[in-house]
Amino acid sequence: MTPRTRKPVDTDTYSGRFAERLKLLRTKAKLSPEEAAWQIGVSVTTLYDWEAGRVIPVLEKFPKISEVYNVKKTKDLLPNE
Repeated sequence: MTPRTRKPVDTDTYSGRFAERLKLLRTKAKLSPEEAAWQIGVSVTTLYDWEAGRVIPVLEKFPKISEVYNVKKTKDLLPNE
C-alpha cells in the first residue's frame, strides 16, 4: 500500500487560511495532532480535516479549541485578513 499524498492547503480561500491558522496555533502550543484532538474532544481525522481546509469546526468547538491552543480570545483563532 502506498502512502497517500496530501494536497497542499489552498491559502487563496478563507477555509485554507483558517486551516493554516489552526495548524500554526497547534504547533505553537506544542501539541501533536493526536494530543490536540483528544483534548478538544474530536477524532484525529476531524482535526486533519480542519487543518486541510476540508471542514471548518462547528462554532460550539471554538471555545475548547481556544482553551487547548492557549488562545486568549476565541476570535484570535480566525486568520488575519
